[in-house]
Amino acid sequence: MYKMSLSTTPSGLGSYRREIEAALSAAVQFDSDCPDRLREAIEYSLLAPGKRLRPQLVLMACDVCGGDIRAAMPAAVAVEMIHAYSLVHDDLPAMDDDDLRRGRPTCHKQFDEATATLVGDALQARAFELLAKDVHPPECAARCCAELGRAVGATMLVGGQAADLGSEFQQCSLAELEAIHRRKTGALFRVSLRLGAMIADASDGQLAALDDYGDNLGLAFQVIDDLLDVSGSENNMGKRLGKDAHKGKNTYPAILGIEASQALAEKLIENACVSLEIFGEQATPLRELALFVRQRNT
Repeated sequence: MYKMSLSTTPSGLGSYRREIEAALSAAVQFDSDCPDRLREAIEYSLLAPGKRLRPQLVLMACDVCGGDIRAAMPAAVAVEMIHAYSLVHDDLPAMDDDDLRRGRPTCHKQFDEATATLVGDALQARAFELLAKDVHPPECAARCCAELGRAVGATMLVGGQAADLGSEFQQCSLAELEAIHRRKTGALFRVSLRLGAMIADASDGQLAALDDYGDNLGLAFQVIDDLLDVSGSENNMGKRLGKDAHKGKNTYPAILGIEASQALAEKLIENACVSLEIFGEQATPLRELALFVRQRNT
């Protein structure tokens, strides 16, 4: 479907960005049966400037487990499509009602709500199509489809979003908040790593280590996201800030305070890096990514 010329010796965070962008663009070259407005909206949402953390996790996990990262690129594209779909739907007025994403109007603002809904539907379907067609052998493709389907379904990503919406203007405990975000945010981090590892035919020990890394990294990402909503820069973030409090969202700073939230994020990043010890120096790119998440301001 698309050609790749990836380096097999990545030099750290961002080393796969160019190849990921090319693969994403190639994956949405639909035939003439796709209406032009839908095609434009899909490209607008999927190809918008972004950090591409989740697809990089797929490729890094494959590499650290001794796999061929070319074989993992369809899975990397699939998880970014799922991520983009979730953002488009989360931004809708019926959900989080955001009008700015990555410094640009959200999909439903740039186009319309019906088109934005269809963009999400199309991206989700395309993600599973790519996994089923382009991951080999077929047994691995089936396993990847099952893993991703569970991670983004009613008990994980979608369930986390439903629980988040249901908790607005209601006081949550710290444990309840963590349960929401381990599903809403963490599930996609974790499955990204699992897909890459499975394509590399990882051992049970390697999968367990990456699961632990993903759990800690995903939760740290959310804690930092909550902190940035309180004290970040709208220019850097590319979205409206302070909206969590306005919408009655439960956040880590609201429950723990800013300093304790910062300490929690540091501890989670430390735990994530400790999880990688079984991989030795081969896990350097994953450690660098964790440190990037700790220091991010966007």
